[in-house]
Amino acid sequence: MTGSVAKWVRDTDRQPQLVDAVRRIRRALPGDPAFGDPLSTAGPGGARAAARLIDAGPGASREVSMAALQVLQAVLEKAERAWGSPADGEVTIVFTDLVGFSSWSLSAGDGATLSLLREVATTVEPAMSEYGGQVVKRLGDGLMVVFDHPDKAVEAVFAARAALATVTHDGYRPRMRVGLHTGKPQPIGADWFGVDVNVAARMMELGGNGNVVMSGNTYDAIGAERLAELGLVAKRYRRGLLAAPQRGVPEDLRMFVLRPAPTPR
Repeated sequence: MTGSVAKWVRDTDRQPQLVDAVRRIRRALPGDPAFGDPLSTAGPGGARAAARLIDAGPGASREVSMAALQVLQAVLEKAERAWGSPADGEVTIVFTDLVGFSSWSLSAGDGATLSLLREVATTVEPAMSEYGGQVVKRLGDGLMVVFDHPDKAVEAVFAARAALATVTHDGYRPRMRVGLHTGKPQPIGADWFGVDVNVAARMMELGGNGNVVMSGNTYDAIGAERLAELGLVAKRYRRGLLAAPQRGVPEDLRMFVLRPAPTPR
């Protein structure tokens, strides 16, 4: 009898109509209704840790549990933003992007693409969090992350790039281009808004084939001495004579390409 009851409960829990009903309710709740996917549970935090312990199999009970954690995570992120921002409002914004991802995904298909994104998330995001970064949002194959300290942002970026160098997926070896900018964007809910956010995104676009580009603001906030301590050098980025002006950034903005310092022979 006990076995029959357990089977009935299990079968009922997995009924597609019931699972779909709970998922519809989740879409009306605060937070990310997809919370529970590996893309949303990587990194530290009580809600994320709890989500990783829940059975990944389909079921209404799992969706109910994830709904509760979804709301909890939304509340925690809001509190972190309110309590964790530096007093002067200055933060360093990081944007990342995978080089050649769009072309690869066209031929790889949705299944391989999603599998790669999960692997990248579980590789890159822990490195960002380890150095105090707050993942603001995921942008397809990239991230927007905010740090209170510019040198920690730089450390996180190079740690993430080193971790990503170990990943290979269906013949594709992802490489990450990165942009950094330090400023005082405006926090709005769980997001950030303002010119400084746009500048950081433009720095990433200048990363081209896998470079790390930072603004002069970030360079000045860190300083050459601290960069040397981190084993890095910054070379002034200069546009070609025939290159179109960079839109969305101040005309007098200095830009630097950041690389590991050459190893002495």
